[in-house]
Amino acid sequence: MGPTPIPPLRGVRVVSLAVNLPGPLACARLMSLGAEVCKVEPPSGDPLRTVAPGWYAELTAGQEVVTIDLKRVEGRAELDRRLSGADVLLTSMRPSALVRLGLLSLVERHGLVLVEIVGYDGDRADEAGHDLTYQAAWGTLDPPSMPLVPLVDLLGGERAVSATLAGIRRRQLGEPCAHERVVLDDAAAAASAGVRHGLTGSGDVLGGGSAAYGLYPSADGYVAVAAIEPHFGERLAVSIGATRDELEAELASETSAHWEALGRALDIPIVAVHQPGAAMARPVAITASAAASGAASGLV
Repeated sequence: MGPTPIPPLRGVRVVSLAVNLPGPLACARLMSLGAEVCKVEPPSGDPLRTVAPGWYAELTAGQEVVTIDLKRVEGRAELDRRLSGADVLLTSMRPSALVRLGLLSLVERHGLVLVEIVGYDGDRADEAGHDLTYQAAWGTLDPPSMPLVPLVDLLGGERAVSATLAGIRRRQLGEPCAHERVVLDDAAAAASAGVRHGLTGSGDVLGGGSAAYGLYPSADGYVAVAAIEPHFGERLAVSIGATRDELEAELASETSAHWEALGRALDIPIVAVHQPGAAMARPVAITASAAASGAASGLV
């Protein structure tokens, strides 16, 4: 067994002013890569802690969490002190608030990487938005159902990680201060590509247009069948059925567990559909290996 790998961001210190989802998601990833994180919250706290305390605890585990009122002179002085030993400042506020609080001058004074998460850019930079409105604007909603996954927030968090790495590299190349802006509306546009290009919309190949890729009732619930590649499709056709009618009839005859076990045995992607909130009842860890394999909204 070889030596333990050195965390790639060991020694990197991040101060985050970001609340809600994109920022905390990014900080959890950065911590998993070895960074030290100080999470600065306003006196009112992070709304995420109120609405989803379990997720908040998961994302902030191992971080130093402090309360600082940046509207007070004493609070800005305390932030200044903390930034003197930092490498990265992560924010999720409107650009006008960044200026109003004097944060740009602090970034310049301490030679920091600034990663700024915003909703929009350009003329709309100070416009309010959240995951739901970004998705609505880019056609990734199916009304009246609400989205189960805050897709744009998740993508925004991952983009903030990439922006942090890019900013650190730019500083290594000689830039005294690196400013990276993550625009959530841009992330929403990227997320909509599957629909825009005819891949995941209703009736498209990954939107119900292929019998080998879809959701089917089982004897006790539903199963997800994802035999999109030819070799998977051939095994599916031989072992269960080739047409939608054949698959519906056969899959309804046994339990989801039966089909999931058969899928594993025959190397066909078939998985039981778990109810929201009950899926995979096990703790989720944001690990360095998970971050390496690839993987929020709130503007104040």
